[in-house]
Amino acid sequence: MPSVTRKTRIGMIVPSSNTCLEPQSYRILGDRDDVTIHFTRIPVTRIALDDSSDKQFDPAVMRTAAGLLATADVDVIAWNGTSGSWLGADHDRELVAEITDATGIPATTSTLAYLEAFESFGTERIGLFTPYTEDVNRAVMDSYQRDGIKTIGHRALGLSDNESFARVTDDEMRPGSLELAAARPDALVYLCTNLYGANIAAEVEAETGVPVLDSVAVTLWHCLKLAGSPLLAPRWGRLLAG
Repeated sequence: MPSVTRKTRIGMIVPSSNTCLEPQSYRILGDRDDVTIHFTRIPVTRIALDDSSDKQFDPAVMRTAAGLLATADVDVIAWNGTSGSWLGADHDRELVAEITDATGIPATTSTLAYLEAFESFGTERIGLFTPYTEDVNRAVMDSYQRDGIKTIGHRALGLSDNESFARVTDDEMRPGSLELAAARPDALVYLCTNLYGANIAAEVEAETGVPVLDSVAVTLWHCLKLAGSPLLAPRWGRLLAG
């Protein structure tokens, strides 16, 4: 007879033009059969510091998406996007409070997952790698500074079309990653859930000794932690394994 053991269910709200986080999340889970992930999308196509970009992250839209995920009886809901990193962590704190109040389900975001990781691992100084424009990076660094996180070096690839972020190759990420790691931050942060930073996490850690925190991996890690499930394999970032 089929097992009646219920698997952990994670619900994720996904930017519509993101082509990375869904396959990457399942790739990170590997052959685990104790967790399933369920996705819904909201319209997000560009990242910039202007009203039209900010409106993509309207809490009302997020609440509607979270309500859909709640009908799947998920154990945790995540906004799997890093917008709170430049809009400010309080934006995301209010969002998750609204989602939990409306659904009764624990919630997080990629930004809050990072802050939880920084606190858990004693991370105070980071190297920041993003596909974004320079002004977005500056806003991220200012926001992190308010939360006690100092950025000692950063790289911005200068992109704003969200779909294009997933086209960034390992070879394009590697040189900047090694340069940032050379400054010996507490962690190298790949900030963007449409960037395949986790693919080179183990390689960068082995070569530099600097821990890597990738957005897709960190968000999944926090979801698993909230759900009380086992965490990740070390290859996706050694800090996230325990």
